[in-house]
Amino acid sequence: MTMATQIKTTHTFNAPRKLVFQALTEPEHLKNWWLPKGWTMEVSRGDFRPGGVLHYSQTSPDGDVMWIKFVYSEMNTPEKIVYSSFFSDEEANRVRAPFAPNWPMEILNTITLTEDEGKTTLTMTVVPFTPTMEEIKAFDDSKEWAGQGYSNTFVQLGEYLSNM
Repeated sequence: MTMATQIKTTHTFNAPRKLVFQALTEPEHLKNWWLPKGWTMEVSRGDFRPGGVLHYSQTSPDGDVMWIKFVYSEMNTPEKIVYSSFFSDEEANRVRAPFAPNWPMEILNTITLTEDEGKTTLTMTVVPFTPTMEEIKAFDDSKEWAGQGYSNTFVQLGEYLSNM
C-alpha cells in the first residue's frame, strides 16, 4: 500500500474542540449528522474507548439497510480518535460492502482535532487496512466520490454544531 492510497479530509468548525469531540463520540449526536441526508441511524452498541465498538445500522430513504462496525484502537480525548471500520451484518460479523464487491474489507480511520481561538480543525485520514490489489484499485477508483462524501458529512456536522 502506498501513501497515495488514502483519503484525507480537513474541515474547520466554528466550535470548541470538546464539543466537536462529543459530536464524534456520542450516539445521540452522531445520528443527527453522520449519515447521508435522508438516512436514519440506529445504534446497536456504542462503546467509545480503546477496544470499544460502535455498531449501527443506517437506513436509506428507500428502506435499504446497511450495518457498519467501528472498533476503536485509540481515544485520546479531545484530540484524536483512531478506529477501524467495516461493513457488517446485524450480528456484527464482517461482510463485503453491499455497493462494491472489491471495496476493502477494513478501513483504518484517524481523526485529529486541533483548536485555535475557539475554532476546531478536524483532519480525517482514511486508508485501507491490509488490502488486496483488487481492494486497492476499488478504493483508488472511489477516492473522489468517497472524499466528497466525507466532506459533505462534515458540512452536516458544522450545521449541526451551529444549532447546538
